[in-house]
Amino acid sequence: MSRLIRMVLIMVLFTVCATIQGQEKNGFSVANALIPRDEIHPGGPPRDGIPAIDRPRFVNADAAGFLRASDRVLGITHNGMSKAYPVAILNWHEIVNDRIAGEPIVVTFCPLCGTGIAYLATTGDQVLDFGVSGLLYNSDMLLYDRQTQSLWSQIRRQAVSGPMQGTKLQPVPVMHTQWADWKQRYPATRVLSTETGYRRDYTKSPYQGYEKTADLFFPVRARDDRYHPKESVLGVEITGRFKAYPFVELEKSGGDVHDTFAGQTMVVKYDKQYRTAVAADGQGHTLPGVIAFWFAWYAFHPDTEVYRAD
Repeated sequence: MSRLIRMVLIMVLFTVCATIQGQEKNGFSVANALIPRDEIHPGGPPRDGIPAIDRPRFVNADAAGFLRASDRVLGITHNGMSKAYPVAILNWHEIVNDRIAGEPIVVTFCPLCGTGIAYLATTGDQVLDFGVSGLLYNSDMLLYDRQTQSLWSQIRRQAVSGPMQGTKLQPVPVMHTQWADWKQRYPATRVLSTETGYRRDYTKSPYQGYEKTADLFFPVRARDDRYHPKESVLGVEITGRFKAYPFVELEKSGGDVHDTFAGQTMVVKYDKQYRTAVAADGQGHTLPGVIAFWFAWYAFHPDTEVYRAD
């Protein structure tokens, strides 16, 4: 074999390997992904380096002495049952595969974006359970389902690669608030226990001070400097349109904000004491929304409308 032919073969092999590598990240196929492959970044830990909680244990509210009144929780009331998931635990695990009143639900939290989102963990008749992929898009976690190895964008609520690509999960309303608030509202709530099966110091955050700085750890597609990057906003989606309600604007309003967005009459209830907000329709039914850092909401929805107090 001539030297020229060998060089050509080596170059072809190198090109093929590079192509394959570009279509696979952390062992997941990203070929023909719905998001740009070069914007999918490794977050540091490998696949399952941040372990999801698959066998969650719960305690009664009175037995949750590990929680202080001001600690943040994700609260869910579904089919007559209430549960609280401490953010201090979610910071270390990001995903809880759970069942509420017998229905499979996955609870997710991305510390980098401040987003706590829950979904029904079913598509059709198939029940899915999820793990942490170790990959990020717009600084937001990409989870994966263990049944098909598809990658899912937390904020997009959609599979972005793999056999489930394009499939969306049905969101479950989540209240992101302080423990004192949730316990007062739902005294019979169950609380995710620190007995997770893993050795972690849940009294300390691996992201200590992150929410106070303007720094981002990973690139995002779009940025906007109208607000501090870590300003909390309530993001709402209605029929494919998006609107952000920054907490700094809601504070100026002094309480409930009555609004009409995308043809929907709604009220945004803001609680300054507990730093939380929820949106409800005209009948008082909670609308799926997400509390997020401003930078994260804008990165995914650069065309978002923004509420401003008069």
